[in-house]
Amino acid sequence: MSKTRSVLTFGLCAAALSLAAGTPVGLSAAAAGATPAVAAAVAPLAPGRYGLPDFADLVDRVGPAVVNISTTQQLAGGRSGISPNDPLYDFLRRFGVPIPGMPPRGRTPNPHGEDGPQRRGIGSGFIVSEDGYVLTNAHVVADASTVTVKLSDKREFQAKVVGSDERTDVALLKIDADGLPAVKIGDAEQSRVGEWVVALGSPFGFESTVTAGIISAKARRLPDETYVPFIQTDVAINPGNSGGPLFNLAGEVIGINSQIYSRSGGFMGISFAIPIDVAMSVKDQLQEFGKVKRGRLGVLIQGLDEDLAQSFGLPDTTGALVARVEPDSAADKAGLQPGDVILAVNGDKVRESSELPRMIGELRPGTEIELKVWRDERSRKIDVTLGSMGDDDGVDTIGRGEEAGKLGITGRALAKEDAEEMGVKGGIVVESVSGPAEKAGLREGDIVLALNNQPVTGIDQFRQMLDAAGKRFALLVQRNEARIFVPVRIE
Repeated sequence: MSKTRSVLTFGLCAAALSLAAGTPVGLSAAAAGATPAVAAAVAPLAPGRYGLPDFADLVDRVGPAVVNISTTQQLAGGRSGISPNDPLYDFLRRFGVPIPGMPPRGRTPNPHGEDGPQRRGIGSGFIVSEDGYVLTNAHVVADASTVTVKLSDKREFQAKVVGSDERTDVALLKIDADGLPAVKIGDAEQSRVGEWVVALGSPFGFESTVTAGIISAKARRLPDETYVPFIQTDVAINPGNSGGPLFNLAGEVIGINSQIYSRSGGFMGISFAIPIDVAMSVKDQLQEFGKVKRGRLGVLIQGLDEDLAQSFGLPDTTGALVARVEPDSAADKAGLQPGDVILAVNGDKVRESSELPRMIGELRPGTEIELKVWRDERSRKIDVTLGSMGDDDGVDTIGRGEEAGKLGITGRALAKEDAEEMGVKGGIVVESVSGPAEKAGLREGDIVLALNNQPVTGIDQFRQMLDAAGKRFALLVQRNEARIFVPVRIE
């Protein structure tokens, strides 16, 4: 019996349409003297006559601050189109929308167009200031040649991309207008699982579409996403909703609709929004610098499970375990060591390892921070001055392979020249594993560098360390280019 695979679809909220060029995007002039009023403070909604919320008044008040975004990307050559297997193909055909890559009815255009082939896309956004700053998703405007913002009163403006941050998927646009209606920014931290929320956007290009649902979960961690603790909802989100606002019942924006979980490319009941506090922090830096400057610690970390926590004498599994410290990094200069467990940053608890990259990344280079670190079965405080992050991450998260067990290996001492090249005192090269070692996840080719943070210098010394280690301990292992801690339990 075959299994159906679930696919986490990134960026599918923004619909991209490929069309042959020849019809330029028209920009209408601003309506003479027409400037919508700035959105006033919004009172919480009263329940409807059946005890359920009535979203009509909320939508009337906040709708003018929500915008439609269309983009054009100039392609290098050739013509691109939509496959008949694409989820958008049948939708476009049924509603008579020209299918990308195919000529409009009754017309056979030049295959290269006047300016070459183009790809067009749609998305959503919202106005965050009266002077024309607009927030949306970075993937909505990625690689766009032109970006057009359409207001609820049908006025259109060509927008400038002030800056874009791929790590959080947030982009800031600027249009040349004043006196615009702006959203009210809420507090995502105060939102609760189970409360009603409303999304406004342009799914499949249908402008000013309203959908509603509840918050399903908070602080969701998605694969390869370490900077955003997503808000999960069951609000219907589809291609074109990307970058649109997620409102609470007080009419405050608490998130930016960004991603969906889907097997087909369409909505299947699980959507994800970027918390507005994350987005506004990025917005402030984009507005000031045109890019986001993030602090860099310079460590490789992994999560803690019960076995590792007990091996290090920790009372629970909170914190981030340092597997490697990069030479000459901020962490190295401050004296952090492999085997340290980072418990808090500036007094804020690190509940799980995946929180640490975001906590460090939110701070700017040169910031002095205080880390609470667990070492030698006691906590201590270490002051660190953060470095600057380039294209690589300042804190990487790695996972372990198989689960833990007992010990039993055969191996040889690490050659002296290899140890010097690796910058270690010595180690044991694992040649075969069985029984407890195999259960612990050790592999042939692993290099055991330390036991309970004590460096391994030779085989005899390693045997003595094993005899004194008891039934629970942690091995520091070099595997390819990574270093990880492997917990061992002897039954």
